[in-house]
Amino acid sequence: MKNSDNKLIIIGTGPFAQIARDYFDRFSDYQVLGFACHREYKDSDSVYDMPLSAIEDLSEIHSPKEVSVFVAVGYAKMNKMRQKVYEEIKEKGYKCPNFIHPNVSICETAELGDNIFIFEDNTIQPYTSIGNDTILWSGNHLGHHSTVGNHCFISSHVVISGSCKIGNNVFIGVNATFHDSLSIGDESLIGAGALITKNTKPKAVYLNSPTKSFPKDSEQLGF
Repeated sequence: MKNSDNKLIIIGTGPFAQIARDYFDRFSDYQVLGFACHREYKDSDSVYDMPLSAIEDLSEIHSPKEVSVFVAVGYAKMNKMRQKVYEEIKEKGYKCPNFIHPNVSICETAELGDNIFIFEDNTIQPYTSIGNDTILWSGNHLGHHSTVGNHCFISSHVVISGSCKIGNNVFIGVNATFHDSLSIGDESLIGAGALITKNTKPKAVYLNSPTKSFPKDSEQLGF
């Protein structure tokens, strides 16, 4: 049974916004009322079979006293597009709830900001912290005493060992691994499959080499 006092608007019209709607509907007490985006991107009055409002009109339609808002924007421009919308929503006085999938293993000593989305199968160990407006996709490990900054995006199956410090606006690709006690600079881009063993400077980029195509096809190999 939904709590009638927990009403929610989701900011965004892309796939993440649609998924966020589904997860909040299925796994939380929030009743999703619809979506919102900036007027310049609004080309209809509905999306995903729900009402679509302009952010500029949001306060007139839904008072901050009546609804909460979750900003479900992707990681473009090192999460700065989502950060900008998040800050705009906060300036309007809205609360931004967190979503934590019910099967997430999270210790009671973990500290969380707001507008955080944690998908299924994540492990959040003791004495960790996660900043505002950060997304953890499915299947990650955040080691003890590690911190993740604001406006980050952590893809699936990332291993962050203990006592690491992940800066703000960091993007981490699928299957990346971090040695313990590292400091990752703001706006670092860590590509899929990267193995990070040393501290990174701000705006550093680490990309793993992609697997090369074998010169013979599968039929020639007898598979």
